[in-house]
Amino acid sequence: MKTKDWLKLVSSILLCQLAGAIGAIFTMPAISQWYVFLTKPFFSPPNWLFGPAWFVLYTLMGIALFLIWRQGKQSKAVFSLFLIHLIFNTAWSILFFGLRNPLLGLVDIIIMWALIVVIYFKFSKINKTAAYLLIPYWLWVSFATILNYAIVILN
Repeated sequence: MKTKDWLKLVSSILLCQLAGAIGAIFTMPAISQWYVFLTKPFFSPPNWLFGPAWFVLYTLMGIALFLIWRQGKQSKAVFSLFLIHLIFNTAWSILFFGLRNPLLGLVDIIIMWALIVVIYFKFSKINKTAAYLLIPYWLWVSFATILNYAIVILN
């Protein structure tokens, strides 16, 4: 790989991790001050699992984004769509944890889920591997959507 490609790879991963880091600013304080007191469904994973899971998912997302980015001009529109989706990804933490509003979080995560599906199909037309790298993310967000819905219902 050329130096230019390495820079794109690192930038793509860092961009996705930055979305996670911004979200963590809103999430971390709310875990012990608010989230711990919510009624959660029986299938709610332990809190310690979320950080490592998201780290892996943001890394896979970054690699997928890199594979699209290095395709050049044909990927410009889908690259922009991915960035818009990252805004919804970050906004979820702000809405759910920062504002402590699971209902707004649910609206956001449903939009994010739909964007992931669209991005998956757009990525698959450009680079199949990039699309496949989004599957774990889509599965996790699908689970998170159900969890978010259950929290809205239970609280």
